[in-house]
Amino acid sequence: MRRAGVLFTVVTAAVAGPLAGGRAAAAGLEASAWAITPEDAACHTDLEMVSRSGAIAPIALISDGEHVALRFAREGVPSQAFLPIRVDGKAYANLVQRVGEEGVAVMNLSDETLAALRRGKTLQVAWLSDEAVSASLAGASQGIADLKTCGAQVAGQHRAREAELDAQRERAQTEARAKAVADEQLATARAQTAAVEAERQRVAAEAQRAQAQAEELAAKAVQERAYAEQAQERTYADQARQQRTAAQQQYYYNGQPIPPPPSSPPAWASYPQTYYPR
Repeated sequence: MRRAGVLFTVVTAAVAGPLAGGRAAAAGLEASAWAITPEDAACHTDLEMVSRSGAIAPIALISDGEHVALRFAREGVPSQAFLPIRVDGKAYANLVQRVGEEGVAVMNLSDETLAALRRGKTLQVAWLSDEAVSASLAGASQGIADLKTCGAQVAGQHRAREAELDAQRERAQTEARAKAVADEQLATARAQTAAVEAERQRVAAEAQRAQAQAEELAAKAVQERAYAEQAQERTYADQARQQRTAAQQQYYYNGQPIPPPPSSPPAWASYPQTYYPR
């Protein structure tokens, strides 16, 4: 494979010689059918570039309705280059940019180049393969017009689909945001309800604990009163027992019982005593 620098520097010399001499042969090539094929967002028509040796290098003209570009495949094509093509021997240089696939590039055709293609008879490219190649431009005027018309329709449909997809995505995002807001509000409401319920349960639990403490204190007070009454009763019983014991001990002297006082007073006690004043 030739080096890229060599490929792009030999353009002028290659075209000036073989292509100029083969102009009559190119004029005898069969006219292209200009079959238009829709793509995703554009339309294309395939052309076969033929060398003097009969080698074929396919290219395609593509259009989105506004622009027309030449698409080709060549190994080692640079990411960007400014290359000429020739229409009836006249050079028209345009920007070439490599696209997604390896070796696939697109030359965006200027209005001047596009006008020359419509009027021209032969397209000549010197750098597309190891040999200069050419193709007939018979029917190019109508073919390019049809290509742009198809490209405009397909691109319009593509834009409509993209707009619908964007609208669907926007609706989905809007619904997702609305659902997220609703879910957040629902979660907040549930959290608030849970917080209120938790507070209610806490207050109820504190009230139950306070009630239990009050009942415990009341029971303890009752028990303490009962203990106090029992202690008081025991004190009274002890006092009564002490009094009985003391009363019983009054009738004993040195361990000997003392007769109890008579149940009736003595005879002399029945007589009144007379007191004389001094």
